[in-house]
Amino acid sequence: DAEPLRELRVEGLTFRFPGTDVGIEDISLVLPGGSFTVVTGRIGSGKTTLLRTILGLLPADRGRVLWNGAPVEDPGGFFVPPRAAYTPQVPRLFSLSLRDNLLLGRNDSGDGIDEAIQAAVLEPDLAAMPAGLETMVGPLGVRLSGGQVQRAAAARMFLRRPELLVVDDLSSALDVETEQILWERLIAERVGATSLVVSHRRPALRRADRIVFMEEGRVAAVGTLDELLATSPGFRRLWEREPNGG
Repeated sequence: DAEPLRELRVEGLTFRFPGTDVGIEDISLVLPGGSFTVVTGRIGSGKTTLLRTILGLLPADRGRVLWNGAPVEDPGGFFVPPRAAYTPQVPRLFSLSLRDNLLLGRNDSGDGIDEAIQAAVLEPDLAAMPAGLETMVGPLGVRLSGGQVQRAAAARMFLRRPELLVVDDLSSALDVETEQILWERLIAERVGATSLVVSHRRPALRRADRIVFMEEGRVAAVGTLDELLATSPGFRRLWEREPNGG
């Protein structure tokens, strides 16, 4: 089992796409164990780049990531289940049954699958599928809606019971009510897990222990929702542009 995550620390993390000024610059963050942190900002502010650099999917130019105070030397090899699980903006499903997409070769009892499906708010959809978990999703999940693909990917992530959940804009294809339930269940079910979530939507921002507001590849402000609404004009503009949902 992975060492329980008491603190994830990011120090001076910098990455630029080769030959450009695009990327992230000197990002420092602390995620206490068990916290729910939301990274937000306008399109192009560096949110996805930050997640991918932390996880070692992009090579940092400078800076480091520390797990419980120890530097992570090889993030790409380190941030995998059961330490961490990542769901990208466009999750990848395979031309297999829904069950096989969730398990990906794991040998899990039915209990784990049922819990993960419930946490991902996928159970109403599953009930409407005549073949249930044996439903074939088609190449890249084409037989499922965008929201079903996102929630299947969330269930797959929950099934691994990682110490760190990293989620990039998971709720973009969900209606507000489903999204609210998903965050509620994620926080309730993942007792002890630390969550790092990219979202600009109100249900996630309302649930955050802290919000990291990014502008032009840098951290512009960090705080609770109330703190940022009071002190950050850029964040306030982002909040006011969101539909009044959730």
